[in-house]
Amino acid sequence: MEKKLKVGIIGAGRIGKIHAENIVKKFGYVEVKAIADVYADKIKDFAQSLGIKNVYDNYKKIIDDPEIDAVIICSSTNTHSQISIEAANAGKHIFCEKPIDYDVERINAVLEAVKRAGIKYQVGFNRRFDHNFKKVRELVKDGKVGDVQIVKVTSRDPAPPPAEYVKVSGGMFLDMTIHDFDMVRYLTGSEVVEVYANATVLVDPAIGEAGDVDTALISLKFKNGAIGVIDNSRRAAYGYDQRVEVFGSKGKAEAMNDTPTTVVLSTEDAVTSDKPKYFFLERYMDSFADEMKEFFDAILNDTPTPVSAIDGLKPVLIGLAAKKSFEEGKPVVLVE
Repeated sequence: MEKKLKVGIIGAGRIGKIHAENIVKKFGYVEVKAIADVYADKIKDFAQSLGIKNVYDNYKKIIDDPEIDAVIICSSTNTHSQISIEAANAGKHIFCEKPIDYDVERINAVLEAVKRAGIKYQVGFNRRFDHNFKKVRELVKDGKVGDVQIVKVTSRDPAPPPAEYVKVSGGMFLDMTIHDFDMVRYLTGSEVVEVYANATVLVDPAIGEAGDVDTALISLKFKNGAIGVIDNSRRAAYGYDQRVEVFGSKGKAEAMNDTPTTVVLSTEDAVTSDKPKYFFLERYMDSFADEMKEFFDAILNDTPTPVSAIDGLKPVLIGLAAKKSFEEGKPVVLVE
């Protein structure tokens, strides 16, 4: 390419740094022209190590730069919708980490701004790009399992978050399970029409004191007639537990945990293998690069992004329905 695609990264926390490193090291046709963070002084050495020349403490400098084609929004959740609207109004293509917002009206305002501007918008549901889950989706889409009847998702963290995080996270359904709500839509190719959430506190009493839950079993009904279940826990003693299964009229497709090796040792005492990779950075690292490639491809080829702003809205609606179901103790029907 004669001209590089120029991007700006807003937010240089853990995920912002991952995206910055991936773009610089893996996409020679893309230039990270600038990175912005409220703690700009603390990221100057990081930016310099990647050859990023412009470091700002005000993200608006990225929005206002006419040379920047796209922005990668990795700032705190409460800023996502506002920055998205500002970037869309400036004609920038947008990659936004999940969620767009927890408020449906603000998400709809983003949808309107994106439509009005005619720009590309992708939401960072990176698990869609996991090599295992992507293969399951391909098999389902190709009809290999037949008519989808049951979908199961297991998602359990290796350790609970601190109570301070829980208080501002939006709650388990909108923070953790939101990935699983997106995953069931992705795997089935169908919309959730009813949710029933059974949840409690079994891992850390401090999470309950913060007003949240840490263990959940969520039943789902889909528009295509299928049913599903998601089980969540904030702590699995053996590591990061991430599995899916789609069962249908012709068979099933399932993806098990990724492990450091696939070696199994069998002796007279026991049959042993590696535990799952410890957390999301190990488990999903490749997916972060793959989702970014798809975003850049959509810009360069003028094709739809694989995870649109609508895909950012739907899991939030399911999450809000799950929260309502838990609070009221009964199933909640989602309205189109």
